[in-house]
Amino acid sequence: MTRIGIIIGSTRPNRKGEQVAAWVHREASRRGHAEYELVDLRDYPLPHLDEPMPASSGQYQHDHTRQWAARVASLDGFVIVTPEYNHSAPGVLKNAIDYLYAEWNNKAVGFVSYGGAGGARAVEHLRLMAGALEVADVRAQVTLSLITEFENFSVFKPGNYNPRLPPRPRRPTARPDRYGHRPLQRRRHRRALHPRHRAPSTFLGWGQRHQGGAQATAALSPGRSGWVQRAMKFRL
Repeated sequence: MTRIGIIIGSTRPNRKGEQVAAWVHREASRRGHAEYELVDLRDYPLPHLDEPMPASSGQYQHDHTRQWAARVASLDGFVIVTPEYNHSAPGVLKNAIDYLYAEWNNKAVGFVSYGGAGGARAVEHLRLMAGALEVADVRAQVTLSLITEFENFSVFKPGNYNPRLPPRPRRPTARPDRYGHRPLQRRRHRRALHPRHRAPSTFLGWGQRHQGGAQATAALSPGRSGWVQRAMKFRL
């Protein structure tokens, strides 16, 4: 079965990410499509990047790197739970991401963020990293405001609306527009309304608009403006 790691992206004391990650794990485990595991960066105390070779080489010299690499390689996808520090992600999370390369490749990642602005700007930076690591990032994300989702800015109490969105189908069909039309129906709708397919009476005066096509054409006089005649000729 697919294994998804829920990465807690903060290691600071009194962090809120542990509460959020536990909520994500609880809600995600209700689905039977995958197994979800918590991955705490506190359990992998990585120093500032100290590998002599680039991560893309895969030549890891230190045991802490090998342990972290084995953990990430065992997972098929990720949900990163991150706060926002100064319009970006925490340094410890960036450092953990930079340690590896191949272990991230060709997998998927989703984001749950929290902060004064919901952590949205931290996720924007993480999306850039995901692209460099050949990780497919999920477009939708969960943003949690410290004002509305945390009691006294510390205890996580999400609103009832957060986990209640219906799951998307595994193979979604073409998304209808605001009028309920599918893409093919929209094309037919536009075709029917395009001036090219309207009756020639569309270009006539008010009193002649309800005449038939042949009568309307005969009603045009040589004195009509040139654009009307060209429109009639080319059915523009």
